[in-house]
Parts: sequence; C-alpha cells; structure tokens
Amino acid sequence: MKHLFLLVGLFLALETLGQSNQTTLEVSISGASSEAGSIRILVFSKPSGFPDQVKQAVRSISLAPKNGKASFKLTDLAAGTYAIGVIHDEDNNGKLSTNAVGYPIEKFGFSNNPKVYFGPPSFEKAAFALGKSPVSLEISLR
Repeated sequence: MKHLFLLVGLFLALETLGQSNQTTLEVSISGASSEAGSIRILVFSKPSGFPDQVKQAVRSISLAPKNGKASFKLTDLAAGTYAIGVIHDEDNNGKLSTNAVGYPIEKFGFSNNPKVYFGPPSFEKAAFALGKSPVSLEISLR
C-alpha cells in the first residue's frame, strides 16, 4: 500500500512538471486590406531583433488572410514575456514594403496595438506576459 501511494504521488508530480512551463496563446488579426499575399507573424521572447528579424524570432508563421482576418494558436511556448510583429505581405516579398520616403504601403501591427509614430514600437510597448493561464490577443493591422 505504501508503494502505491508513492507511485501515485510520483505520477502526479511528473504530470504537473510536464505541464508547468507551457501555456496557450491565441491571436486574432484583423484589418487586412485584401486576400492577396500572406499575413506574416514573428513572435519574439527578447528585444533583440524585434519586430522584423526572422532569425531572432522564436516563431515565424505565415497565414492566408480570409475576409480581412487571420488567427492562430500556439500551445508550446514556455512561460515568459513575448512581443509579436505582424505584416500583411500583399506582394509576398517577405518584408514590409515602403514608398520612396520609407512610409509603409502594406499594413502592419503589433501585440498590444501600441501607437506608432516614426518607427516601430519598442519590445516593451508590445510585450505581454505568458503564464499558466491562456492568453488571447487581438492585433489590428494599420
């Protein structure tokens, strides 16, 4: 009987340990101007590379826009602080297209929907905490 309690306790501890460092992130994106191209999403866990350096992102996702929207769910991120950058890459060139003076001609957005003035927001302005509870975000493209 003593061994049975020990075995059950060990099983519960291992199950809890396996679940303690991951959670669910659900993201809805709205405001795509057409169904052309792709919605490109980069998820960052630190400021370096945010918002557009693919090699420094912890996740890179491309989705087809439908009716001006896209959504995704991640269930394998560790708890921590993250920030997301999004572009509607209508011409599928893999980057945010701009006009001659550098003003974006494709729509873009960030987690927390921070105000954007003369460049992208800082990681801190777009950052959100991912813990044990599921997180749902809505990103509006502009």
